[in-house]
Amino acid sequence: MPKTKQQHLDATNGPKRILALDGGGIRGILTLEYLEVMEREFRKRFNDPKFLLCDYFDLIGGTSTGSIIAAGLACGLTVEQLKKLYTGIGTDVFQAEFWRLGLLAPKFKSEPLQAALDAQLGADTTLDSERIRTGLMIMTKRLDTGSPWPLHNHPAARYAAQDGKLHLTKVVRASTAAPTYFKPQEIDISSRQGNVVAGAFVDGGVSPFNDPSLQLLMLAALDGHGFHWPTGRDKLLLVSVGTGAFKKTFTTGQITGMAAAEQGLRSLQSLMDDCGRVNQAMLQWLTNCLTPWAIDSAVGDMKLDSKSGPQLATYARYNVLLEPDWLKTTVKLDLAPEAVAKIAAMDDPNNIAALADIGKLAAKEQVKPEHFPPCFDVS
Repeated sequence: MPKTKQQHLDATNGPKRILALDGGGIRGILTLEYLEVMEREFRKRFNDPKFLLCDYFDLIGGTSTGSIIAAGLACGLTVEQLKKLYTGIGTDVFQAEFWRLGLLAPKFKSEPLQAALDAQLGADTTLDSERIRTGLMIMTKRLDTGSPWPLHNHPAARYAAQDGKLHLTKVVRASTAAPTYFKPQEIDISSRQGNVVAGAFVDGGVSPFNDPSLQLLMLAALDGHGFHWPTGRDKLLLVSVGTGAFKKTFTTGQITGMAAAEQGLRSLQSLMDDCGRVNQAMLQWLTNCLTPWAIDSAVGDMKLDSKSGPQLATYARYNVLLEPDWLKTTVKLDLAPEAVAKIAAMDDPNNIAALADIGKLAAKEQVKPEHFPPCFDVS
């Protein structure tokens, strides 16, 4: 018998399992390949061909494209259903008109995305709806005040009365509203003065939490969010799935020869990369890390730091490095740098098939049954 949402959220009904899903545009198809392997593993483990990821995870959270997947999973969608949704999004949403370059107007219209979300999740579904079957967090950013907003459905949260009445598809649309790609999402909220104001919300990737794993760990543990879940390597399992890491590098001459506006854009992208690296380093330090990744040449993969750290949770991170050497070594794909750069584009639906192939190969190599220890099995 699947857990109820109340049982998923109940701090005394442990241990707890958390799923974190990165932002990354159309590269979310990579995430779905990892999730398909997990779904298949759980159905085999629990001898249930209809077992869903929302039956296993007590809290699912995502940023941007990860928020679409997180919301779908939390509402009981299968991975196969979400793959069909992504194919539709690629066809209907990522279609730029010739005059939309992202400078004077957003590159893509937001209406097709809103329509797709409404059709799949229900236009009237609120964040506190019973249609959502487990804990859910959507990472977004309120740009008019410059503050990150992790919107979630725990009824004991400080702002649960307000946040719970927000429409799920509008919150997800807000999380996907990448500046220059989609226009901000206006959401009516209550101000500190008690009146209702319109907030301008954009992509959660503009916050430090494009990878929402650290935010989800804080959500579970910090007092203000209402979860109050016990921490510890046998009490919390945190599974994080990326959308592929791609870093474009430049020569010194190319940087110094850039126009000031382009230098600013490259600096912003570099800052987002830095945030991702800091998140990863913090998590490998704070947890029992089952999948150590090299952070940089100074600290390496932090195995000793993880072993001697506070071990607030057991943690696994899956991702693809969109680099020719990594792809050749790990998934046996020999691709030229130009081909990898093309595949890494986050807004090109023509990349869906190639990304899915890479994700399938990487998931087969990376996802292991032992990353889901028996102490976290559902009863």
